[in-house]
Amino acid sequence: MRAENVSNRFFSPADHLIRYTGRFDFTNPRLPRAWAPGVYIEVGFTGPYCEIVLHDEELYGKFHNYIIVVIDGGETKRMKLDGKVNRIKVAENLPGKKHRLLVCKGTEANIGYLEFAGIYCQGLWQLPAKPVRKIEFVGNSITCGTGSDTSLVRCGQGEWYDQHNAWMAYGPLTARALKSQWHLSSYSGIGLVKSCCDLKMVMPYVFDKVNMRDNVISWDFRKYQPDVLTVCLGQNDGILDSALFCSRYVSFIQSLRKYYPGATLVCLTSPMADEKLAASQKKYLTAIVQVLAKSGDRQVYSYFFSRRYHKGCGDHPDLREHQEIAAELTGFVRKIKGW
Repeated sequence: MRAENVSNRFFSPADHLIRYTGRFDFTNPRLPRAWAPGVYIEVGFTGPYCEIVLHDEELYGKFHNYIIVVIDGGETKRMKLDGKVNRIKVAENLPGKKHRLLVCKGTEANIGYLEFAGIYCQGLWQLPAKPVRKIEFVGNSITCGTGSDTSLVRCGQGEWYDQHNAWMAYGPLTARALKSQWHLSSYSGIGLVKSCCDLKMVMPYVFDKVNMRDNVISWDFRKYQPDVLTVCLGQNDGILDSALFCSRYVSFIQSLRKYYPGATLVCLTSPMADEKLAASQKKYLTAIVQVLAKSGDRQVYSYFFSRRYHKGCGDHPDLREHQEIAAELTGFVRKIKGW
């Protein structure tokens, strides 16, 4: 055993001091599993050294998830897993006794699941309570953070998911600015009426699942009731018959209202929409909010982004643009919620 590990102990993922946020499957509490981008694990640990163990689905024998690691709220470290079982040194030679660890899944369900298999450190301590505010972000690849981060691999190089960074996507940025928890209910290529890239499902069919990729494992909505939920769909649908799109959108909002009776819902234009699509979406969303208001639901809003954001890979927003998108959305949520 290495010298730095002599006084360390193994702590199971089932330990009550380890905290999970996101759609996790706890069928096996000693190997909690998650597919969604942006799910995160928080641990208060003692001592100068810490290792974590993560199992990667290793989808199709080659896909490997990225994770983001944050120690004591400091600089983030983004890394790609390299095998089925990964024992990762995340901290060493830290000053002081008590520290905080956050591990975030940076890639989405299309890259496979992650299982948290445990932590090695001297001890655990009880973290402060979670933020009271909760936000959920429903969307497609933009919400996943696809194509945004070229810090490790440039556009057009490596694998198609090497530029994913859910931690720095507009949703988590907005949530952190508003001191809120977050869930990302998003999947690349997905639409409301029709999806792209040969996907057979659309968001209304898979929204109630832990694993949207395979449309399996029902999610218990009682576990997370957001104060605010944003919907950013339509980029992959493109311009459709307005009656069809609006009726499906209204139906989806009504289903969300059943899950979340107290939430404020915000319908967003696509940040990467070109001028023609953005104009259509503004018309759609204006009509949708009006219809819902007439039906009695006055807690549904629309927000139109000020410009097109598409400087990342595949016309997606890049990291700087996600910050700008988040700044727009943060201001709007503050306005309507008084936060």
